[in-house]
Amino acid sequence: MLTLTWLESVPDVWQQITIVGTWLGVILLLAVVAKRYTSADSEITRKIVHIGTGNIILFAWWLDIPASVGIGASIVASIVTLLSYKFPLLPGINSVGRQSLGTFFYAVSIGVLVAWFWSIEQPQYAALGILVMTWGDGLAALIGQRFGKHRYKLWGIQKSWEGSLAMGVVSYIVSSLIFLSVQGNIWQTWFISLVIAVVATSLEAFSKFGIDNLTVPLGSAAIAFALTQLL
Repeated sequence: MLTLTWLESVPDVWQQITIVGTWLGVILLLAVVAKRYTSADSEITRKIVHIGTGNIILFAWWLDIPASVGIGASIVASIVTLLSYKFPLLPGINSVGRQSLGTFFYAVSIGVLVAWFWSIEQPQYAALGILVMTWGDGLAALIGQRFGKHRYKLWGIQKSWEGSLAMGVVSYIVSSLIFLSVQGNIWQTWFISLVIAVVATSLEAFSKFGIDNLTVPLGSAAIAFALTQLL
């Protein structure tokens, strides 16, 4: 009788890395297909990667992946993204039409949040911070570009009210879902999520050089953690 005893001999960490690696492979494949075989522009391709890779934090949380793995991956990704600004390693990801270190800040934010919240055994806050940036910022950019009719400018960066509204709504939904899964349907869930949505939307509006990819996840996670302790 065929058994999977060989799988049981594989260390858990390698099984976890395999799952994450498979997910990353699927996301990159989708991005390549979208770029080569559809009429999707470069921004769509970027957001497929942006949103898809951000969801890795859920695998890290649910599979209890060691902090050392997450931090190590963040360091490698940070180095690769820095090199990609000098060499065409990630042309489809970094081409945003303006000077930006967003991809680098994205990688750094994941490492910082994993180091912070894994060390105190509160990974849900790392997941919240990353997913607010992943889904909120990602959809805000897409909606703002496609439907943004009412523009405003902050710090020399043009935004749209439609995009900012999308950021706020998505941030609220993401935060609420995570709090519901952790602490249930209590008033703090809805109140803290609302505060996070306002803070995240405000931070995203000040996105010069892609700094929002650092301030949004760190700010959202910090506010969530602080308010949970206070309330």
